[in-house]
Amino acid sequence: MLRRLALLICLMAMPATAEEVVLGLSSDKVRITATFEGSEVLVFGAVKRQEAIPDEPLDVIVTIAGPSKPLTMRRKERVLGIWVNTDAVEIDAAPSFYAVATTRPLDQVLSNVEDLRHRVSINRAIRSVGAPAEVADAQTFTDALIRIRKKNLSYQMLEGAVALDEQTLFRTAIELPANLTEGSYQTRILLTRGGAVVSQFETAIEVRKVGLERWIYTLSREQPMLYGLMSLAIAIAAGWGASAAFRMMRQNG
Repeated sequence: MLRRLALLICLMAMPATAEEVVLGLSSDKVRITATFEGSEVLVFGAVKRQEAIPDEPLDVIVTIAGPSKPLTMRRKERVLGIWVNTDAVEIDAAPSFYAVATTRPLDQVLSNVEDLRHRVSINRAIRSVGAPAEVADAQTFTDALIRIRKKNLSYQMLEGAVALDEQTLFRTAIELPANLTEGSYQTRILLTRGGAVVSQFETAIEVRKVGLERWIYTLSREQPMLYGLMSLAIAIAAGWGASAAFRMMRQNG
């Protein structure tokens, strides 16, 4: 209730222009620690408008995209009883995390043309310019990437997950999994009417490793030899400890 009141005060205080978004986040920073098991981000806001609410219903789309990187998708096939890599497709850029939340099914709130323009759907967020001529079904590689990342919640399609009250106040909650990549997570809110985007707002959520996780990450990047020796020492110590515990159990038994 206090959040909604604050948003309404902001709406009255701001100069009246076109229909646009006033946004709030439960947190604009996510800290990855050694015990990090995921986090939930609450995205909420309001629509500021100068004129009366149009008869055509308003819809809201929220997207959160993690850092994008190129990757190679390979297909395995069984040859003479052995699984081997056959075809491969280079994907130019794929977000490490991508979530889309909408007020209604995506195909009802956004046209194909607007999706192509704003790259909203999961397929559009992945950029794969070309594929080898010998690979006839290159789209199946992108489909496989989406299927794999949906399974571990790295990609999420949350249709109907955005609540919209009185065509003005909206809110949604998006789950961030434990396997987050460090970086800036671009957050967009798009307002649509009749499948067309009428306004949008962008911000970012910073995901950073802290504490022991940050120290280990920095050590692995800046002093890889020391990191490798430390990892080896820990593995030896763990193995020796397990062996000693097993011997004690046998003696006591």
